[in-house]
Amino acid sequence: MPVEIAEIAAGLPVAASFAMATGVSVLRDGRRRASQNQALHELRRPLQALTLALPEDCSAGGSLRMAAAAADRLDREINGGGEKLREVRVRLRPIVESALERWRPRAGREGRRLTLRWRAADVYLLGDELGLVQAVDNLINNALEHGGSEVRVEVRGRPDLVRLSVRDRGGPAAAARQGTLGSRLSGRARHGHGLRIVRRVAARHGGSFRLLRSPGETEARLELPLAEGGR
Repeated sequence: MPVEIAEIAAGLPVAASFAMATGVSVLRDGRRRASQNQALHELRRPLQALTLALPEDCSAGGSLRMAAAAADRLDREINGGGEKLREVRVRLRPIVESALERWRPRAGREGRRLTLRWRAADVYLLGDELGLVQAVDNLINNALEHGGSEVRVEVRGRPDLVRLSVRDRGGPAAAARQGTLGSRLSGRARHGHGLRIVRRVAARHGGSFRLLRSPGETEARLELPLAEGGR
């Protein structure tokens, strides 16, 4: 008859029982980590193949870069290691316009408008370019998930910073999208992850993020300091 580990441990002295339990836990953790690393390898392989297959100017390239960065972050969570901030001088407008290009097909399929109003100079930031791409992408995605027929992106310049606002109007259609089977399977029904990424990026760049709600509108406001001579 099979004997449970707990039954064996119960018959041992306390120290031996603790050592056995610790050993079993370490073994399980090791197996879990090995399984996670295998899954991570299987994720990276098709990402690399897709990256090599696409032309350099393809709009999907930004999405693949973000997926690869997410895989790198998962690797650090599993195996340890700090997150390095690679600071470079980054031009903001191409980041915003590329994000809009990625999300316009979805907005068009849903009969919605995605607009940009640029009220700033050709501003530059100092920071992690991929992190900024992720932040802008998550702001637009969040507005499309929760907003109504129009999502408006607005960029305004200030003497020492730039403000990027994404505004949306919620409604019955937005509520219906959140409750669909597709949203549950994709993970979109689990709220807040994208905005946590935005907050982390804002903090790492010395900026701020706020979510402002009113009866008719929600504004996601990201403010970031300009690079020296950044306008």
